[in-house]
Amino acid sequence: MGPSPLFALRAVPSLPVRQAAGGFAILIVFFIWFVLTSGATPEARVISPSVFPSPGEVLRGFPSLVSERNLIGGIAASLNRVFLGFGLALLVAIPLGILAGSFRIFGAAAQPISLFGRTIPVAALLPLSLQMFGIGELQKIMFIFLATAPFVFHDTARAIASVEDRYVDTARTLGATSSHVMTKVLIALALPDIYSIIRTMFGIAFGYIMLAEVVDARAGLGYIMLQSQRRGMPEHLVGTLFVISALAFGIDALFKFFQRGFFPYRQGHD
Repeated sequence: MGPSPLFALRAVPSLPVRQAAGGFAILIVFFIWFVLTSGATPEARVISPSVFPSPGEVLRGFPSLVSERNLIGGIAASLNRVFLGFGLALLVAIPLGILAGSFRIFGAAAQPISLFGRTIPVAALLPLSLQMFGIGELQKIMFIFLATAPFVFHDTARAIASVEDRYVDTARTLGATSSHVMTKVLIALALPDIYSIIRTMFGIAFGYIMLAEVVDARAGLGYIMLQSQRRGMPEHLVGTLFVISALAFGIDALFKFFQRGFFPYRQGHD
């Protein structure tokens, strides 16, 4: 008897099965969390409440997280920094990536700089941005820019360069100019991949801002987490982590919704 279709090598389960598997995994994690943090007294718990809170403590602490920690203002501050820094990265890196993918000589010239930017550890960009831009809002915005622009540039150039030559040759045979080939062929065919790059990199940028906000910030989700840790309120710390995950999931779902509308022919590929 062969293996179950669900466990066959590289078998693709249906959407309901995938959702059920994901939900089951989440239940297991929450069950383990509940067991490790349950107990009538702190001494009876496997993990002390001063180290990690129980699910109930996180829920009970959420109202004070919203009111005392100004959670809504923190969300707005973090998103504003990400939108500005990542938006600047898109404005700079996407046009340069299109040029690098369209003209190989430009790509060859930019490749060493792009490689250098992509190999710098993101943590190393924090002191660099502090040195260059101080400790204000500009530093946090430019940190996101420096952390994401090299990757957006590289992936955009690769998406443009991956367009098959036969489309370019066909356009030239029909009398298209270089500018028309770039806009009507290269960019048009690479646009779904460029959108996927934006979707992926925005999620990464949203994670990076937490690192920037632990340095002299006065608002933001990273700031809330740091203050919660310093003041011994792990229920606020863990609650903020759940807020971050919910925001990231919601934003990605929004990106996916628009992706299906813009590129319905690519549904199932991303």
